[in-house]
Amino acid sequence: MDRADIVHENFLRRVAAGDLPSGAEPSGPLTAPDAVAIYRAGCLSRALDRQSRAMQKAGQGFYTIGSSGHEGMAAVAAALRTTDMAFLHYRDAAFQIARAGQVPGQSIAWDMLLSFAASSEDPISGGRHKVLGSKALNIPPQTSTIASHLPKAVGAAYAVGAARRHAPEHKQLPDDALVCCSFGDASVNHSTAQGAFNTAGWTSYQSIPLPLLFVCEDNGIGISTKTPAGWIAANFRERPGLKYFACDGLDLYETFRVAAEAAHYVRTRKKPAFLHLRTVRLYGHAGADVPTTYLSREEVEAEEAMDPLLHSVRLLAEAGALDRADALAIYEETNARVRRAAGEAVTRPRLKTARDVMASLIPPKRACRPTNGPSVEARAAAFGGDLKAMDEPQIMSRLINWALTDLMLEHREIVLMGEDVGRKGGVYGVTQKLTQRFGPDRMIDTLLDEQSILGLAIGMAQNGFLPMPEIQFLAYLHNAEDQIRGEAATLPFFSNGQYTNPMVLRIAGLGYQKGFGGHFHNDNSVAVLRDIPGVILACPSNGADAAKMLRECVRLAREEQRVVVFLEPIALYPMRDLLAEKDGGWMRLYPARNEVIPLGEVGVHGDGTDLAIVSFGNGYYLSRQAETRLAAQGVKARVIDMRWLSPLPSDALIEAVKGAKRILVVDETRRSGGIAEALMALFTERTAVPHARLTAEDSFIATGPAYAATMPSAESIFDAAMALIGGAA
Repeated sequence: MDRADIVHENFLRRVAAGDLPSGAEPSGPLTAPDAVAIYRAGCLSRALDRQSRAMQKAGQGFYTIGSSGHEGMAAVAAALRTTDMAFLHYRDAAFQIARAGQVPGQSIAWDMLLSFAASSEDPISGGRHKVLGSKALNIPPQTSTIASHLPKAVGAAYAVGAARRHAPEHKQLPDDALVCCSFGDASVNHSTAQGAFNTAGWTSYQSIPLPLLFVCEDNGIGISTKTPAGWIAANFRERPGLKYFACDGLDLYETFRVAAEAAHYVRTRKKPAFLHLRTVRLYGHAGADVPTTYLSREEVEAEEAMDPLLHSVRLLAEAGALDRADALAIYEETNARVRRAAGEAVTRPRLKTARDVMASLIPPKRACRPTNGPSVEARAAAFGGDLKAMDEPQIMSRLINWALTDLMLEHREIVLMGEDVGRKGGVYGVTQKLTQRFGPDRMIDTLLDEQSILGLAIGMAQNGFLPMPEIQFLAYLHNAEDQIRGEAATLPFFSNGQYTNPMVLRIAGLGYQKGFGGHFHNDNSVAVLRDIPGVILACPSNGADAAKMLRECVRLAREEQRVVVFLEPIALYPMRDLLAEKDGGWMRLYPARNEVIPLGEVGVHGDGTDLAIVSFGNGYYLSRQAETRLAAQGVKARVIDMRWLSPLPSDALIEAVKGAKRILVVDETRRSGGIAEALMALFTERTAVPHARLTAEDSFIATGPAYAATMPSAESIFDAAMALIGGAA
């Protein structure tokens, strides 16, 4: 027999016979009606688990990962408020069911069955995944890889306190809310989880408000690997800045009491707590997993004997809240009701086309209050002597700084965060003076952990802020890229656009830094960013463009709720000259505040027809140098600045190369996985013009004199251009 059937038959037999597991007597403040409601939630969770498995076996369901054994989470839900945002472990159906019972008008069983059936009528994901989540219940859906939702839970909790000081326009959570984040004992060991715990403790240690309740559901095993006995308690009982609570999740009375105590501590003290909840895991890990392949039959049966629903029947009877016969009747009636509803759910429509699936990749636009910008006096106070300097051309880093200042003056919900962005003003001075202008609440110096930086941003976006996190160097993104891929970018997709993570992620990157840092400070790979559906990737080549593009990036995040990455070429931050020393050819005036470069608009320098050079960032700068030398050889060229690297501005590029006899793609990223691959495909598919590419080698970047040896140069661009047009270099 299937283990689910065995557990079910054991429950029926043991309740009927009064053969119930022993344990502590019911105690605590839980009322009889609330205790029965928690039991009902557990029964429904169990019935849905069984039905999900049956649907999958019949080919009518598509994924099963059950909550059986974790029904104690219903008592945790009962101890919280519906206004407390909950980022849930995938075994927490009982929590969502219990919360649904606190919000009028919910059809939770039907909704979850639609999810099991992958129906397009599923109210949370629209049939894209079997996920827990509900907008009405304040539960964002989680499809996280192991523990990737923990950093954003820290960010969301931080945002509760931040919103009390500076309320954003789209604030979601009340000032007295807490954030609940649940996970399994095996997930605790993931570096992402450890980073989140450390960040929470680090924040709490400094007495910064952080109303966050971590809930660890300890069933003693992760898929097939056992958690050492006592490991969770030993790790968290004395962790600085994190208050430890523990309870037996098999005992709904104890769980409610301890969870209520933990919630009260978090809510009143504004400090994080760790609730260690003992559970069991029934049926194995997920799907067709058979626990007896890695556990002895005795171990499996011992876990099944501790079925939390059996404990609940005993406790309810001893408390005089519900007798055994009525408990059994509730269980059987719930199973029958779910079976009937499942028969209808499997007939509901499903997604069929690529267009249907992709409909929620791009978030919906939202209404925002119009902004007229700061007063003349406020702007003068913020900029000080920099206002006069705006009359002169400036380097890119300074123009980005001024653009950030104007944007933060205009939009009070913008918050910057990252390593050294505040007091120091960033490694390259891009954020200098911003702390003096806007204070530490809006210029957050974070600890050195990229996962926590991005998690803070994602979480703050959940409460209406417009975060602008900074990753200090492009290579550092790889420490935390799943926060963008697995969390921020997927949230609108798996919530049917109901939840979003608008942000502008600033990253200093690309190559050409002379003799500094090697491959960690000179990283010319952007493949991981271009590969994420829905993410916008922008890359300016000069200061004026950077300011105008940054304004568009903020608009895209603020109004269209997009995840935008703004890639700032480090080597061009201080660039002054173009062709000769002290010619000032790469400095620009600060553009008027109403000037923007819309998404998809490319830049074109010149109108030559012999050759079109298509590039971006440093490649555009070097191509401009090569163009001058080409002109001396009689070659009439135009140089096109892509600006927007993803999605590819295909139509604008095709228009920009019209009339050119040849096209040369200059790509400072690597030959494999670089921008040039997409450009070569575009020009092959949509033009008959001869074209070639010049790219960086498939190599890391060296420190020292060979810092640029693997990437295009003005010389190599000239040579490639001459070869393409049939001339001699």
